[in-house]
Amino acid sequence: MAPPGAYLVVSAVLFAIGMIGFLSRRNIILMLVSAEIMLNAVNVSLAGFSHQMQDHRGQILALFVIAVAAAELAAGLALMIALTRNRPGVQVEELTQLKW
Repeated sequence: MAPPGAYLVVSAVLFAIGMIGFLSRRNIILMLVSAEIMLNAVNVSLAGFSHQMQDHRGQILALFVIAVAAAELAAGLALMIALTRNRPGVQVEELTQLKW
């Protein structure tokens, strides 16, 4: 059995990678992927603590987080498709002027 500190270290590293990727990228697709990495970091910590405490509620909550992440990805991709129909490219700088 891994110590709970190992779960936290992996979770913190994943969250840091996601946060750096989200803040440094200008591409909408990469920003969505970085947000998914941050949500997976939360899932690792939930599953790790759940395993450590021998309680399945954390793993069930992780499944709900996965469902929310899937809904967020679907909504984000739908918005991206709607925006790219009007303007080619997925750079964030180009999408700051959303005047009709």
